[in-house]
Amino acid sequence: MIPRDFIQTLLGRVDIVDTIERYVPLKKTGANFVARCPFHSEKSPSFSVNPAKQFYYCFGCGATGSALGFIMEYTGASFVDAVEELAQQVGLEVPHEQNSPAIAARVEAQGELAGPMRQATDYYRAQLKGSETAIAYLKQRGLTGAIAARFGLGYAPEAWRNLSAVFPDYDAPRLVEAGLVIQGEEGKRYDRFRGRVMFPILDSRGEVIGFGGRVIGPGEPKYLNSPETPLFEKGRELYGLTQARRAIRDGQRVVVVEGYMDVVALAQAGVEYAVATLGTATTAVHVQKLLRMADSVIFSFDGDKAGRNAAHRALDIALPHLVDGKQVSFLFLPEGEDPDSYVRTQGKEAFEQLLSQATPLSEYLLESLTVGVDMTRAEGRAQFLKGAKAALDQISAPALSLLLRTRIGALARVERQDVDSLMGVAPTQATRNPVARAPRAAPSSLSARLMACVLHEPSLVANHGFPHYPTVMPDERALQAVTAYIHHAETPVNLAAIVEHFRGQPEENFIQEALRREFPGIESSPTEQLATLYAEGLQRLNALTHDRTVDALLADARSRPLTDEEMQLLQQLTSSRAGPRKV
Repeated sequence: MIPRDFIQTLLGRVDIVDTIERYVPLKKTGANFVARCPFHSEKSPSFSVNPAKQFYYCFGCGATGSALGFIMEYTGASFVDAVEELAQQVGLEVPHEQNSPAIAARVEAQGELAGPMRQATDYYRAQLKGSETAIAYLKQRGLTGAIAARFGLGYAPEAWRNLSAVFPDYDAPRLVEAGLVIQGEEGKRYDRFRGRVMFPILDSRGEVIGFGGRVIGPGEPKYLNSPETPLFEKGRELYGLTQARRAIRDGQRVVVVEGYMDVVALAQAGVEYAVATLGTATTAVHVQKLLRMADSVIFSFDGDKAGRNAAHRALDIALPHLVDGKQVSFLFLPEGEDPDSYVRTQGKEAFEQLLSQATPLSEYLLESLTVGVDMTRAEGRAQFLKGAKAALDQISAPALSLLLRTRIGALARVERQDVDSLMGVAPTQATRNPVARAPRAAPSSLSARLMACVLHEPSLVANHGFPHYPTVMPDERALQAVTAYIHHAETPVNLAAIVEHFRGQPEENFIQEALRREFPGIESSPTEQLATLYAEGLQRLNALTHDRTVDALLADARSRPLTDEEMQLLQQLTSSRAGPRKV
């Protein structure tokens, strides 16, 4: 857990222009900086960086965020990793609210291991250039020197202690901790990787954190991976992501394969948006990272039993992280084929044709639920519905859940409303909360406009107040939460700080919506004009929510006795006039 106040301090120290220019060249235009958007393909620049607000916005695709958000979206890094990277840029040490001694020890170990990993990488690459056997093997697999250089491929010779030539202190503990050396019986040491083509594994910053070694010729295991170390967690990393990042962003799709050689062979053929899991099953971190980077994620597995099992695991992991508007699909190659062999014999176009025919997750889920089930019998359909409920309980994407329930009802031969009842989806109905009984209106342009005002000029809250009447409208609740945060913040906050404070919270979507909506003049308006717009709008909003609550309570009073709490609220509201709360 990273304290929220540290995030605000960090964003106050970071210059978003410097951060983004590490990845994207920017050009100064007036008070802002512009570039071609790194998140979608375009010919003219629509990506704008505002140094005053420490915020970026794309007028083409609507991408928005702070320096922290940019690193997460551009590199696929987790929140914690992005914080660590920004902190390193400005020389801050990241505090943690829990397990600080263990985390501090881990960070210290990471710093000590980074150097040896770079030295080992350089050694393996140099050895590849001098190994006719390894070069012949890579040529046989259809790889060129250029692709080998792009992925930093190397070679670990057969001898047992090659790295002793690289590290004079071969007995140093850090070599074992880095996974480069194994300490065997009686304290004897030897290199972990021998007689293998070496595939460096990079983190989001392009630093080597581990290796995969592919044996040349007979031998087991065929692939040998670095062990878990302070630098390397298999469940968090994906092979080839650093090299594939640009192609993934440009095409908004990524294909997940099973092996290092699959990734390299696909890149050699021009399919540059492939990544691989690192000798482990797909994890939630993998899915979240890829869905942040691309609209379409395609899992490509062998068509054998092992491939099917891997697909089922990926399906189960993906369900809780599905997002409406994003697509997850599954591709099963013909028996005996893997992406490496298929693309070498059939070529890029044939492989991409297969990708276009991949089975959508929804279809694969329904197919899986009906395997071995007799759908002609009531008992079989009941078994199907039981499995469907377990799957739907994990899906939070509302549109996908709705469409799946419709399909499930058709397959089970029951009405959709009966499926909803069985799945525990309650029909929309009024509750005893008088505010909740108010009719649901379309998202309020007024609250969105007020949200845009305070996002661009947070000082408006201190000078003109914030909404304070109860409401069930999600956008109005979000406005209340944001303005209350601004009011109670110990130090003045800017747009970047607000966005990061509400990252992952229910208010985040409404903040992003307000930033994307076009309100002519708000962003460029002088503070005085914004103040007038905000004060007038706030007065209207408070009057609206005041009257809405009074109307709901009076309507209830005509049909039933009000509770003591409701009566007290009604008396308070009818004796007051709606107006902004001064602070």
